[in-house]
Amino acid sequence: SQSSLAIGIPFSSSPSLSLHFSFSTAHTVAEFHESKLSQKPKFSISSSFSSSSSSSSTSLTIPDHNHHHFPHSQSPSFSRFSFNSSHFPPLRLVIPLPFPSMFSTPFVLSFSLLLSLPILFLLAPHFIPSRPQSIPIPPPDDHDDLFLFNRATAGSNPSNPSTFSHLSSSSNPKLKIAFLFLTNSDLHFAPLWIRFFPNSSDLYNVYVHADPSINITRPGGPFLGRFIVSKRTYRGSPTLISATRRLIATAMIDDPANAYFALLSQYCIPLHSFSYVYNSLFSSTTFDSTSTPSELTHLGVRIRFKSFIEIVSKERHLWKRYNARGRFTMMPEVPFEKFRVGSQFFVLTRKHALVVVNDRTLWRKFKIPCQSSDDCYPEEHYFPTLLSMRDLSGCTQYTLTRVNWTGTANGHPYTYRSSEVSPMLIHQLRKSNYSESYLFARKFTPDCLRPLMAIAKSVIFRD
Repeated sequence: SQSSLAIGIPFSSSPSLSLHFSFSTAHTVAEFHESKLSQKPKFSISSSFSSSSSSSSTSLTIPDHNHHHFPHSQSPSFSRFSFNSSHFPPLRLVIPLPFPSMFSTPFVLSFSLLLSLPILFLLAPHFIPSRPQSIPIPPPDDHDDLFLFNRATAGSNPSNPSTFSHLSSSSNPKLKIAFLFLTNSDLHFAPLWIRFFPNSSDLYNVYVHADPSINITRPGGPFLGRFIVSKRTYRGSPTLISATRRLIATAMIDDPANAYFALLSQYCIPLHSFSYVYNSLFSSTTFDSTSTPSELTHLGVRIRFKSFIEIVSKERHLWKRYNARGRFTMMPEVPFEKFRVGSQFFVLTRKHALVVVNDRTLWRKFKIPCQSSDDCYPEEHYFPTLLSMRDLSGCTQYTLTRVNWTGTANGHPYTYRSSEVSPMLIHQLRKSNYSESYLFARKFTPDCLRPLMAIAKSVIFRD
């Protein structure tokens, strides 16, 4: 059907302008029509409907009682924009205007525009584009993950604390690090990582979650056959949380000796040799400057291990991010006082890996799509919030992956380019206020591979 709304102000015989809006589902044209109006001062609002057209229209006009208008093709266009329209109920209102001489062309135009504001206000939600929402988790993916997490939980020893005491005995000293690569493009620095990993894999395992919608070249060496069953991922959505949990659960099921779980991306590089990384996590009593003496040594052996995950409670955008899914949506499971933020990249103990895959309560909140993607970074909040609520004392509250947030753009950290790669840069990236050194760094462009390989033996892997 077709609907129209007319608002007209006829006055004395001087020519004037009429403002005409025609709304349709495809576009809207606002035009000025010059007309010669009758001398009967009258203000009218009318609404009418017609079924002769599939389009709907709404018009605001100053009618000419002699119906004398310029042809439509000669009318100058005022503006053009798109939105959806709605029907108006039939009405008619007549108000006498006692002072027709007051009305000049500018006054009539201004008054007509003023009268149109309430209508435009009502229609605004239909034609102002809303900011995109984050991508929800497809129910089949969530169901598959739940099955995987249940397997990981059932196969884990609940008595296995973060001490790993039963694994670090003389009969079985080989604790392993699970390196978890989360990527949606080629593993640009695979050659550097291949040189990083020892030939024997009795101290580590590699797992790769690659977005299946991207055609990724699968490298060989330690990456061969290490790609897990993966789902699509989207930036600023809970799919990144799902992918990370999928990696952790797969690594837990694959090898019970995996004691630490290090999350990395295709833009990460190592800052030290494998032996340095391994000894820092498992045997060094001085690497973590936040540990107390009682946690560090017992007959020369570390008796408690912590997760290296950044947990920040004060950040200027925290309130906006907390309400990204809607006000009070996170309540009561996650009150704002317990909402945390931190780096997406961490190194978790097996104890905390089990906490992650076993969680259902917080996940029900964090998997809700954000109403606006501008404030939606769930992967930076879920893990710090979960572990802060479950076992804050078991976390160092800092990350081992160096990221440069100076000069960020669109939520992305600073990206190093090939011309910036040097021995001095590697030494600078290692410096940490919380540990003896950062172990990994990001973000590097793919063309950094050649200069990094050139200094790998002499700088990066020379501790």
